[in-house]
Amino acid sequence: MTNLTGKTVIITGASRGIGAETARVFAAAGANVCLLARGRDSIAELAGEIGEKALAIPCDVSRYWEVEAAVNACLDTFGSVDILINNAGMIEPVSHMASADPDAWSHVIDINLKGVFYGMRAVMPVMQAAGGGTILTISSGAAHGPVEAWSHYCASKAGAAMLTACVNKEAADKGIRAIGLSPGTVATQMQKEIKASGINPVSQLDWSDHIPADWPAKALLWMCGPDADAYLGQEISLRDEGIRAKVGLTG
Repeated sequence: MTNLTGKTVIITGASRGIGAETARVFAAAGANVCLLARGRDSIAELAGEIGEKALAIPCDVSRYWEVEAAVNACLDTFGSVDILINNAGMIEPVSHMASADPDAWSHVIDINLKGVFYGMRAVMPVMQAAGGGTILTISSGAAHGPVEAWSHYCASKAGAAMLTACVNKEAADKGIRAIGLSPGTVATQMQKEIKASGINPVSQLDWSDHIPADWPAKALLWMCGPDADAYLGQEISLRDEGIRAKVGLTG
């Protein structure tokens, strides 16, 4: 397992699902974990579970000044920001483009795309000054093909994938590692929302078809190590059996 003792990771969307499991996995690997989410009570409870290596910071990633303040709080507490995991994301409301509410559609872009950029923008100067760092972003198969009633999600994830490529283009020579992770379908609250919509084939999947949330968490930890350097600026998919084997996942 990758040893992150003395390293500090910021995790957005840390209140549940992939984010919460990632916090547990990274803390077990020795990292200090800064938990960002709008759910104040949930991240406070998780920080209490993890202990002194965790810092809960209420944050709305669609507001740059909140993200910047969260990064500064991490620096003040732990002295560095070595890893950013852009995990915060939403899919509701699932709706066809012709009937989508423009404000609700835009809000998903604010979280899923602008929120990713805001995280990158806030940590990159810090990482560059320190000689490097790692930026990992949760992507999706939806970044690469249209899905019925997911125009907001597909567009935002495609944009986020391009941001990963742009970070690599601009800052790889400054020591910043940027990689995306497409986890496939994961047993989280988002999948419950997708199923409730009843729209498109993804909503018809059985719960047993989804992988557990600790699989992407373990993949993200592996991506912090040198074995993942072959994928810089690109995207890793947990649908790839070869990747699962490298990470040490089975099933």
